[in-house]
Amino acid sequence: MTKRIVTFGEVLLRFSKDNYRRLQQGSQMNGNYGGSEANVAVSLALLGNEIEYVSRVPANQLGQACLNELRYYGVDVSHVVRGGERLGTYYFESAAGLRNSQVVYDRQNSSFYSSAPGMFPWHEIFAKAQVFHCSGITCSVSQSATDATFEAVRTAREMGLTVCCDINYRKNLWRYGAEAHPTLHRLLQYSDFIFGDQGEYEVATGMPRVPFKAADAQAEINMQAYGEWFERVQEHFPQCKRFILAMRNQISSTHHTLTGLLYANGQLLRTRIYDINPVLDPMGVGDAFVAAYVHASLKWPGNLQRTLDFALAASQLKNSVKGDFNLVSEEEIVAQM
Repeated sequence: MTKRIVTFGEVLLRFSKDNYRRLQQGSQMNGNYGGSEANVAVSLALLGNEIEYVSRVPANQLGQACLNELRYYGVDVSHVVRGGERLGTYYFESAAGLRNSQVVYDRQNSSFYSSAPGMFPWHEIFAKAQVFHCSGITCSVSQSATDATFEAVRTAREMGLTVCCDINYRKNLWRYGAEAHPTLHRLLQYSDFIFGDQGEYEVATGMPRVPFKAADAQAEINMQAYGEWFERVQEHFPQCKRFILAMRNQISSTHHTLTGLLYANGQLLRTRIYDINPVLDPMGVGDAFVAAYVHASLKWPGNLQRTLDFALAASQLKNSVKGDFNLVSEEEIVAQM
């Protein structure tokens, strides 16, 4: 079977300002296409994979422009549905010093917001696929988008695909009435690979996180505490084969430490800690991690340590790339490792 990968989510237009200006400052904004699952798709395509991105965009110039952008990077968008009212957007204010970043979403009544079961021919889409990737973001947008997501994961499981899910909890999006914990907990029951950071696993499981406070690359990690924590996580999702945890400590807006853990078959693996200073753009760092892990799991299926090291190296490199997409090659990632 071909190693075709399918991702599903909402493509967005991100607006931001230069030079760390606040959203209320100045009169000009820059625009970038992105969105978590689209970011994963672009990274996977650049790493040489056969990748398809499934979404719903408006039948207008903006919808066409974002599809052109994805095609430019080698992503198949042949099953993207046209329709709905508008393209979803968000406004991003960069962190500066000890000031946190800010996000303002404008996704109400977007084309993807009104996605619904029956809109996407999943059996046709999955016919030649091996992996399906989705995230909890699609379940935070609307009830109909949630229903479409569950239709996708159920079909993927029935057809024998490996299902990868990034928890991707976005507090500001859960406004349509559903609660994040029970919805995400139910979604993750379909997953073979689960990705997330400490806070996202806490929302999905209800279990307190194990803190990560590394101030530099030489910091110690309490592997026993994480091992015991993962054992309890496994009880929540007994069908899951691999749990991948990305950990970041934001010392300042431009100084982060970053590492990752992998729990599989009762075994806990860790990788190095990167001390990243300066951080040029943290947007999409988690998506770069997910994409690189999926790529590495297909290329080196029996080498769990290498897949984790590769994923973290790719994520580290994304901090140096402006925009949502991780524009790096496999060769660059291996050299970083």
